[in-house]
Parts: sequence; structure tokens; C-alpha cells
Amino acid sequence: MSAVIRIATRQSMLAMWQARHVKELLEQANPGLSVELLPMLTRGDKIIDQPLAAIGGKGLFLKELEHALLNDEADLAVHSMKDVPALMADGLKVDVVLPRADPRDALLSNEGRDLSDLPSGALVGTSSLRRQCQLKAARPDLRVTDLRGNVDTRLRKLDEGQYQAIILACAGLERLGLGDRITQALPSPQWLPASTQGIIGLQQRSDDQRVADFIAPLNDAPTHVCALAERRVAGRLEASCQLPIAVHAQLGDQLQLHALVGMPDGTGIIRASAVGSDTAPEQLGDDVARKLLEKGAAQIIEALG
Repeated sequence: MSAVIRIATRQSMLAMWQARHVKELLEQANPGLSVELLPMLTRGDKIIDQPLAAIGGKGLFLKELEHALLNDEADLAVHSMKDVPALMADGLKVDVVLPRADPRDALLSNEGRDLSDLPSGALVGTSSLRRQCQLKAARPDLRVTDLRGNVDTRLRKLDEGQYQAIILACAGLERLGLGDRITQALPSPQWLPASTQGIIGLQQRSDDQRVADFIAPLNDAPTHVCALAERRVAGRLEASCQLPIAVHAQLGDQLQLHALVGMPDGTGIIRASAVGSDTAPEQLGDDVARKLLEKGAAQIIEALG
């Protein structure tokens, strides 16, 4: 009888693409392994008429999947790592991540306008306080409003003229074959993405060595290093969806880490960066978090708490 791994996944088009991608990679790396997908509807998918920050944050996209893992109804959960809180549920871990896709945010405009070219008063849609913060700081003359729903829903609202521009993640669009919809990839470090944006993570029970052995060949070490550094910053700041925080690590000859914290209205943005060894990514994350706190991030966190 062949070995079987059950993957819990959200039902969205992007989440299903990610789960099928992991299934294919696992079966290629482990001849004889059979991978089953268990699509689930999460609370974050059900509630689409309220801002994420108002209903509990991105962790709402994980609860049902984590419950399935902890109750041995699934062996693995596939996540966009930016949806995984820095403090994970007890008994679960993510030690394996896939190679990172484009981590940048994408501006989409049916008129083909870049951020600097949008007319004053243009309505821009995004569900992220981080994106709203950076938008309002860069272009305080724009109107910024919430935009929830799956990728296809957001694109439809743009195409219907409900917004003059929207902001999504480059990675998700490219994975769905929609990269041609990107008007402008917003450049780092001037514009910073969410921590671990563009990274797919494989979550498992901490004590399940069988699954750990199956998924180990899929881990991308450079991406893992960047993820550790970025998640450390978010963890040290106890980041939630109520805190506009952006973090991006790049690994070349050395590990570079950039981060910012700001108010939702785009005021008081604080930036910090550091360069260090790829052998100590979490220490680098600690350094950047400390710099942010020393520059005033603690006051922003307190004001938003």
C-alpha cells in the first residue's frame, strides 16, 4: 500500500494552485507517494464585507486548516506565508518553504497609469493597512478604500470601474497566469512588501517525522533564511493586521533586511535596515526590530493597541 499525505488548503483559486503545485513537487520527489487535497472554506474566506483588521486579521485564513492538522484530519497545510502569524499555534511548525516568487506589490490600472501618474482623487483599492499606509504616504491626494475578495473578484471590481487602480501581490498574479495585468511592480526598498510575501510554506505537526522526511527535499535554503529574518521582525514587534508593517530581506553576498512601521493614515512612517550574515538571520531581524522600536515604533504600536 502506497504512502499517502493529505494536504489541507483553502478553496480559493490561488490557494488551490499552490496546493496542486506542492502535490506535484512532493510526488516527483517521493516516487510512490500519493497526495490528496482537502479543500476547506475558512472564516477569512466567508467574511468578505469587512476589513481584515476589523475581524481578526490574516490568521482567519488558517484556523480551519490548523484545526485539521491538530486533529489528524490532514498531514500538511499549504499557506501563503504572509498569512501565517509570527507566533504559530502550539504543536505546529513550518520548516519547509518553496523558492520565493516575486515579493513585490503590483499596481493594476486599466488606464495603464503608474502610481505617480494616477490623477489626484483617484480611488485605489486594497485590503491591507500596510499598503494603505504606504499609498497615503506616497500620494496623500489619492482616495484609498478597502477591497476584499479573491483575486478574480478584485480584478472584476477594477474592470467594472469601481476603482481606478488596485494593489495586489505580483506573486499571486504571476502564479495564476495574470502577470500581464500588472501595470507597475512597486520597487523595494522604496515600497516594501509584507513579511514573507511571495513565499509558500508547508505547515505540519511538530512531532510528525514521517511528513518531515517527505517534504524536506522541497525546502529552499535561501528563501528559508529570508523568511526567518522577516518573521523575526514581525514577531519582535508582535505584529498584527492592525499594525502597518512591511519587511523585506534579500540574500546576496550578505543578507540585507529592510523594514518599516507607520500609522494607517501614512503619517509617522519609521524605517530601519541592516546587513548581516545569512548564518544568523534571526539576529539580523532582532537588530532591525530594535532600531524600529528605538526610532518610535513602540509609540505607534501603543497608539494602535
